[in-house]
Order: sequence, then structure tokens, then C-alpha cells
Amino acid sequence: MINQQSFTRDVKEELSLNTYESIDRLKALLSAYIKINGVIVFRNKKTLLTLSTENAKIAKFIYQSLTSTYSAEIHLNFKKKRNSKKNIYIVSIESKVDEILSDLNIDFLEGKIPKNIVFNDDSISGYLAGAFLSSGSVNSPETSNYHLEIALSNENFAKWLCKLFPRYKNSNLTPKLIKRREKYVVYFKKSDQIAVFLIMIGAVNSCMDFETFRTTRDFTNSNNRTLNLDTANMSKIIKTGKRQCKEINVINSKLGIKNISNKKIAILCNLRLEHDSASLQELTDLMNEQLTKPVTKSNINHLFRKIHEMYLGLNK
Repeated sequence: MINQQSFTRDVKEELSLNTYESIDRLKALLSAYIKINGVIVFRNKKTLLTLSTENAKIAKFIYQSLTSTYSAEIHLNFKKKRNSKKNIYIVSIESKVDEILSDLNIDFLEGKIPKNIVFNDDSISGYLAGAFLSSGSVNSPETSNYHLEIALSNENFAKWLCKLFPRYKNSNLTPKLIKRREKYVVYFKKSDQIAVFLIMIGAVNSCMDFETFRTTRDFTNSNNRTLNLDTANMSKIIKTGKRQCKEINVINSKLGIKNISNKKIAILCNLRLEHDSASLQELTDLMNEQLTKPVTKSNINHLFRKIHEMYLGLNK
């Protein structure tokens, strides 16, 4: 069983292992990731920028992406999480912080997403990937509760992020925005939109897993619904058959089936008593074996109404 945390981890690790040949896409990813995750620290009259995560692969990816893009003093360290066996991995940018923030157009006080960072599908894709990498989560595809979200601290930034999705050509993505405690959550609940989003940000393998689980479960649910419907129909047929047999037995005891003048009704009475759980179609087939002129299910239904009227007449 894939839980939410493990599937979210799989998506994020896939993004971390992708190759970003486009510098625009990579810078957009870093811009979003640092915007959401970054913390400015002042130490010994120096400005430091720290980024933290519990996932070693994400930390390594961010560290390598920054060091390959910028000639700055950047370190990767880890420490034990308080009251936990887990590690927290910290990427520290200890020089050229203002330069990097300027190049990535990051303003921690401003919610607006700069157009020179997201100006085409490639950069939009990278920015959304960075946002999800930083604070996104997605439910396991094995659950029926489809949900993907990006939780943010800045309301204005969350609104701007929502506006970014429709700018991606032919995506038709329309996220919703809610406030949950101190966070502003951009989210999807439709499975097809989640699948499109995963492809958009480059998590293609994760999307395939998502769709495979979803298709398998939906197929199973469809089979279950069919089985439930068949069971309900069978119960109805059996219940109806028992009622009809009871009525025919009363007719037989008071009148006698052999004394019924309508030949078709007499034949149907005998067939129902012999096949008390047969469906209307099965009785139609049995009737046609004994008659020269074929009858339909509608005819059989009409004959059963006549039998019921006969039963009511004898019980007055």
C-alpha cells in the first residue's frame, strides 16, 4: 500500500533526479524553491541563505543545481531533527546571496511572481516543479480521495501561483485556494487534473504510476458496482418468483391450472412453479420452446399481470 508520504516522496525524488538542460527551467525551479523554503540569516555581519529539507536527494539536487549555476560559497550539511531519528539536510549559501536572489528575482516580502522568471511553458513548468518540491504533497493513487496541494505562507503569493497555471498552454488546470490554519493551500481534487500537473512538472513516471493505480482501482470499483447490481437484480428476481409461485399455488388449489382457459397463462403457471427463480428472459425462452408463435418479455409481463388479477379475484 502506497501512503501519501511515500508517493509524495517518489514524485519529489523523480523531480530531483531529472535532467534540467534548460537553464530557464532550472532557474525558475530554484526561484520557486528558494522563495518558499529560503530563510535569510544574518551572522557575523554576513547575509546567509539557508534551505532545509528532510529528504537527502532533494538537498543534494538543490545543492548541485546551485553550485553548477553560481560561483558562490555553498555548503551542504545535516543535523538530527529534535526528538527524532530523522536528519534535516541544510543547504547554506554563504556568499553572493544578494546576487543570487537578484538573478532569480526573489523578494521574500513580495508575493508577485516575476515575468522574467516565468515567461514560457518551460519556465512555468520549472517554477511549479520548484513550488511542489518545496511544499507540495499528493495523496497515494491507491486511495479514492484524490488530492494534490501546495501549502504556502503568503496569501498574495498563493493567489499569484493560482494565476500561473492557466498560462501554461492547453493545460486547462484550475486550482482552488483555501486557508488552512496559518497556510494558504493551492490544491486539486480531480484525478485528471492531478495527472496533468504531474506531467507538466516533469514527474512522468509518477504520473504513470498514478494512472495505473487509478485505472486498476476504477476498474475494480466498476466490477464491484456491476456485481452489486447483479446481486440486487437476482434478489429482486427471486423475491418476485416466490410471490408469483404463491399466487399460482392459490389459483391451482381453488381453480386448478388445468382449468385455466388461456393456454399461455396455464403454460406460464406451470413453468413458474418448475422454475421459481428464473428471470423474465429465461421464462420467455422456455415459453417459446412450447409455443409455435413466439412471445416477448413484454408478453410474459402482461400474462403475469393477468395471473395476479386472477389471484386477487379468487381471494375476494
